[in-house]
Amino acid sequence: MPQQKDIVKIAIQMPGAYPQLIQLDQKKPLTAVIKDVSDKWSLPGPENYALQYADGIQTYITESGRCAEDLYKGIQSSDADVRCDSLKSLADVSTDITFAQEFISRDGHSLLVKIVEDAHEAPMIMTHTLTAFMELMDHGIVSWENLSSVFTKKIASFVNAKALDTSIQQVSLAILESMVLSSSSLFAEVKQEVTLERLLSHLQVTNQQLQTKAMALLMAMLQAGGEADRQELFEFLEKRSLRQYIHKNIIHSSSSVGDEMAHYLYVLQTVRLNHLEPRMRTPLDSYSQEQRDMLHGLRQAAFETESESGLSNERRRSLCAKDNPGQDLSRCPPGLLALDTMAYFASRYPDAYSRFVLENSSREDKHECPFARSSIQLTLILCEILRIGEPPSETGSDYHPIFFAQDRLLEELFCICIQLLNKTWKEMRATQEDFDKVMQVVREQITRTLSSKPTSLELFKNKVNALNYSEILKLRQTERLHQEETLAPPVLELKERLKPELLELIRQQRLNRLCHGTLFRKISSRRRQDKIWYCRLSPNHKVLHYGDVEDEKETPSIEALQEKIPVADIKNVVTGKDCPHMKENKGKQTKEMLDLAFSITYDVEEYSLNFIASSKVDLCVWTDGLNVLLGKDMSSESMRSELEILLSMEIKLRLLDLENVPIPDSAPAVPKPPSNYNFCYDFSQAEQ
Repeated sequence: MPQQKDIVKIAIQMPGAYPQLIQLDQKKPLTAVIKDVSDKWSLPGPENYALQYADGIQTYITESGRCAEDLYKGIQSSDADVRCDSLKSLADVSTDITFAQEFISRDGHSLLVKIVEDAHEAPMIMTHTLTAFMELMDHGIVSWENLSSVFTKKIASFVNAKALDTSIQQVSLAILESMVLSSSSLFAEVKQEVTLERLLSHLQVTNQQLQTKAMALLMAMLQAGGEADRQELFEFLEKRSLRQYIHKNIIHSSSSVGDEMAHYLYVLQTVRLNHLEPRMRTPLDSYSQEQRDMLHGLRQAAFETESESGLSNERRRSLCAKDNPGQDLSRCPPGLLALDTMAYFASRYPDAYSRFVLENSSREDKHECPFARSSIQLTLILCEILRIGEPPSETGSDYHPIFFAQDRLLEELFCICIQLLNKTWKEMRATQEDFDKVMQVVREQITRTLSSKPTSLELFKNKVNALNYSEILKLRQTERLHQEETLAPPVLELKERLKPELLELIRQQRLNRLCHGTLFRKISSRRRQDKIWYCRLSPNHKVLHYGDVEDEKETPSIEALQEKIPVADIKNVVTGKDCPHMKENKGKQTKEMLDLAFSITYDVEEYSLNFIASSKVDLCVWTDGLNVLLGKDMSSESMRSELEILLSMEIKLRLLDLENVPIPDSAPAVPKPPSNYNFCYDFSQAEQ
C-alpha cells in the first residue's frame, strides 16, 4: 500500500469531456498512470495518449514520444491544413525540453530547415515553422553553426524583403539575433547578408514588435563584433541618423516604449557613451605638445582678451598661474575627458566661457568659483551619472531620451551644467571651503532633472535652471519628512483618525480657559486710566459673567461679576473691523487694536459685548471657545499650530515600537478565509 504522500490529486481534462479530479500514484510508471486515467473515461488504446501540464503560461509534455511522432508525421502531410495545425501545435509544445529532445532525435528540426529553404509554404505556415524552429533551437540541443549558408541567406532574405508578412519578419529577426550572438563566423555571415538600410527601415514602422526585433538584431551586431566592426557599424548608423529615427519613431511615438525596447535603447546609449572611456582613463601628459596647446588656448581665451577683460598684465599672469589644472587632470577619471569638455565649452560658447572666468576673477579670492577645478569635478560627476565605462547590464533599461536628441551629449550637458554651477555657487554664497557642498547640490540638480526624462537639451536646460538651490532645500526637507515616515500613507491615515480625539482635547482646553476667565481693558481716549473688566464662563457652560474690577491681580468670583449673558442668546462672534466698537471708533483704532478686537452679538443684532484681547493667544482662545459654545468649528492659528504639535507627538509615540521597520504604502492583502474552521476549539460543549 503506497504511503499517502505518494498519492496526489490532479485535475485532468480531456478535449470534449468534463475535467475530473483524479488521484495519481507517483510511484507507478507514467504508462501505468496514463492507463489508469484512460480507464476513468473508458478510453481504448491508452498508448495513444499523453499527459500535458499547463500552468497558464506554458504547457509541459510529460510523455513526449507519441506526441513527437504524431507531429513529425503531421508536418509532412500533403494536406496544407494538417501541416498548418501540426506546425502550430509544434510551436506551442516545443518549449518543453523533453519534447524537444524527442522531436530533434527524429531529425525533426531538419524538416523545418527544409521548409524554410524551399520557401514554398503560405505565410501562416511559414510563421509557425519559424516559431517552432526558434523554440527548438533555444534549448541548445542543436548548434547554430550546423545550419547551412542557404538557410542563413533565406532568413536574411525574409528580413530584407520589402513586402512580406510582418510575423515572418519578426521571427526571422529573432533567429538572426541568436545566430549573431552564437559565434563570430555567423556574425560575419549575417552582417554580409542583411541589408542595414532595410534594418533601419524596420525602425520607422508603427509595428512595435517589428521595431523591437530590428533593434535587438542591431544591438546584437554591435556587441558581437570586434572594435573595427563596431566602429564601422557606428559610422554607418551615424550617417543614416539612427538616433533621429529612434527619437522620432520610437521615443516620440504615440505608444509608450516597451520594456524590451527600453533595454535596447539603454544598451545603445551605454555602448556609444563608452567610446569616451579611453579619454576618461588617460591622464594628462605634460610632455604632449597637443595637450599643452589645449591648456594654453584655454588660458588665452579666458585671460588675454586685452580690450574686454580690463585686467592688468600682472593680474592676468597671477590668474594664469593660480588656475593651473595640470595636476588635477592627472586624476583618472576624468583624465583628458575634462580637458576635452573645457575646450569644447571655450570654443562652442566663447562668450559664456569668458563671462564665467572673468566674473569670478573680479570676486574676492575666497568667493571665487575656480573654473578648472569645478570643470574637472563636474566632468567626473557627469561620467558617474551617465555611467561611462560601465558595460551594459543584461537587465538595464534606464536610458536617457535626451541622448537620442543630441550629438555629443556629455559635452553639451557640461556646457549647461558649468553655467548652472556658477549660478548655484552665487545662490549659496559659497567660499572655497564650500566647494564640495556646491558640487553635491549640482549633482542633485542634474540627477533630479535627468530623472524626469527630458526629451531635448532645451527642456533639460530650462528644468535644471528652475531647480535652484532653494528648491533643492525644499525637496530635501520633504524627502526627510518622507524618510521619517510622517508622510507615508498609513501614517497620514493614522493622523486623520487621531484628529477628532485631539480636536476634542483642544475644545475642552478652550472651554476650561473661558471658565477660568480673562482680564480685558475698555477703550478710552485717556489710555493710561483705562478701566479693566473681567469675563468668565460658568462651570456648566451656560452663562457668560462679566463686570468691572478694581484690582487686576485678583481673579473675581462669578458672584462678584454683576452682568451676564446666557450662551443660548449669543448669535454670532465677529473679529477685526467687523466689530461694532471698531466701526464706532474708526478715528482712534490702530492696526494692533484691529488685530486683537472681537465681539459677540446677542439677543438682537444691536446688542453686543466688545472685547480687546491683551494678546494674540487670548484672542485665539476666546474666539475658539465661543465658536465651540455656538457649535461651530475652531479656526484660529493657535488651534492649527497646537493640533500639529499634538499630532506630531502622538504619531512619534505610536511609532516608537516600529523604529527601523519600513512602513508599507498599502496594507497587505487580506488572505482568503479557510475552507473550513475545524481547527477552532468548540466551547459550546461543557468539558466533562
